[in-house]
Amino acid sequence: MIELTHVHRRYGAVEVLRDIDLRIAERRVAVIGANGSGKSTFARLLNGLVLPSEGLVTVDGIDTRRQAAAVRRRVGFVFQNPDHQIVFPVVEEDVAFGPKNQKLPKDEVARRVDAILERTGLARLRDRPTHLLSGGEKQMLALAGVLVMEPARLVLDEPLTLLDLRNRRRVAAFLDALAQPLVMVTHDLDMIAGWDRVLVFDEGRVAMDAVPAEAVPFYRELMSR
Repeated sequence: MIELTHVHRRYGAVEVLRDIDLRIAERRVAVIGANGSGKSTFARLLNGLVLPSEGLVTVDGIDTRRQAAAVRRRVGFVFQNPDHQIVFPVVEEDVAFGPKNQKLPKDEVARRVDAILERTGLARLRDRPTHLLSGGEKQMLALAGVLVMEPARLVLDEPLTLLDLRNRRRVAAFLDALAQPLVMVTHDLDMIAGWDRVLVFDEGRVAMDAVPAEAVPFYRELMSR
């Protein structure tokens, strides 16, 4: 479970998040809201990329402020732009980076890399230069680089935004089939229709916390004001 208790986040004098109190245990949780509403900052709080200015964030009882490294091992984070995550020039090297960095045995690194390349459909591209990948292939590579670390949970910050319709559907289907619980920031309201819970952010607060059938109409009305 992820818990946020009286969380505030400021950047200088600007308060981006205000008094957030949440417990997140559902399998699929979407985060929606206007640009600048605090969604991305909220997402980064969940794996310790950002720390609260006030309050407490815990993941399965682990405090992000005190044990950020342990939290990041449990919570994989996928950015909107895969180029921000791809660090090596060849697909296989990029996927292997995380396990090697953790100094796992060579055979375990090879096993994990082979398995995740197959799952993501990238096995045929394992020797491909990463700069030659399509947008959809890059996003799958970013996912592979996170999933190869076998995180218990995933947080994703608008992973579909830069993709065309075909690749959005492909990545969305892949995400939906994952066993790990997901928290995803998104503007794709159709994709989240069957999800367990939707958090609507507005001006740094949770304006609505409900199932999609209630939260999405509320958000549409909010955006029409």
